[in-house]
Amino acid sequence: MKKNIALVAGGYSGEYVISVQSAAVIEAQLDSGKYNVYKIVVTRESWTYTGANGANVDVDKNDFSLTLDGSKIRFDAVFIGIHGTPGEDGRLQGYFEMLGIPYTSCGMVTSALTFNKSYCNKIVAALNLVNVSKSVHIFRDQPFDAAAILQQLRLPVFVKPAEGGSSIGMSKVNKAEELPAAIEKAFKEDSQVLIEEFIKGRELTCGLFKTNGAITVLPITEVISSKEFFDYEAKYTPGVSQEITPAQVPDTVTRRVQQTAAELYNKLNCRGIVRVDFIWEAATDKLYFLEVNTMPGQSENSLVPQQVRASGRTLQEFYGMLIEECLAKA
Repeated sequence: MKKNIALVAGGYSGEYVISVQSAAVIEAQLDSGKYNVYKIVVTRESWTYTGANGANVDVDKNDFSLTLDGSKIRFDAVFIGIHGTPGEDGRLQGYFEMLGIPYTSCGMVTSALTFNKSYCNKIVAALNLVNVSKSVHIFRDQPFDAAAILQQLRLPVFVKPAEGGSSIGMSKVNKAEELPAAIEKAFKEDSQVLIEEFIKGRELTCGLFKTNGAITVLPITEVISSKEFFDYEAKYTPGVSQEITPAQVPDTVTRRVQQTAAELYNKLNCRGIVRVDFIWEAATDKLYFLEVNTMPGQSENSLVPQQVRASGRTLQEFYGMLIEECLAKA
């Protein structure tokens, strides 16, 4: 019997459009012979399924079900495809855990922890697995001094919302006088801001997932942006950045990136598909941690689909593995 799968997309953040694009790819690639897929778009105003006839049906949030043609549809599992809140920060994860519905992503605590870049940095630094850039964490409702921040950090620095993705609200600051405006820009996206030292090097990223108790590490990608950093435009506009999979780096570096990513996956208690980003400082041969992305993009221009194809798998096979692992853990 085919399983009923809810594919949730949308969300409350500036990454809404990317989430919808990711969901379109996932929906097209899920095996219709095995799964009945119901795409549910989540916004602050509604959680809605649109039927083949164009009619919108609201989700019953009491049990996360749909009523279609008089019949109640319950879900065997949820494929979470939301970038940002509430699908990447632990909120939906907690909701589904309370209802006892299995889902494809990391658990509530891991999702919440990794979503906050500053707190995640602190945990990763304490694990002593990889270098972490020096940083300062500030809050909108607490006083801060831009001059004092630059006494702790050396320029240039990156200023970014502590909880956010796709580089929205992010700035690279090269001069002291640029810092206040960069902080203000980041505070428009979040109530917490992370300011961290810039590490000059090559950006390497690695997707990985677990099935049947074993971690599969995908080929790594090098991201080369024609802009000063890998911002929203560079990520989602074809031709603005160059993404090389597998990355053309020494084998020792590839193995170090993959091994470190796998260790972080285990130590942070991850589930489902996760992407871990690093900077390799070639001059010193040091590897620096950038972030853990527990809801990596799945659109046509996204990194993980590139890595999946480079591993010799189809996206249909890959997404099926994620769902079957989720169902097995139910």
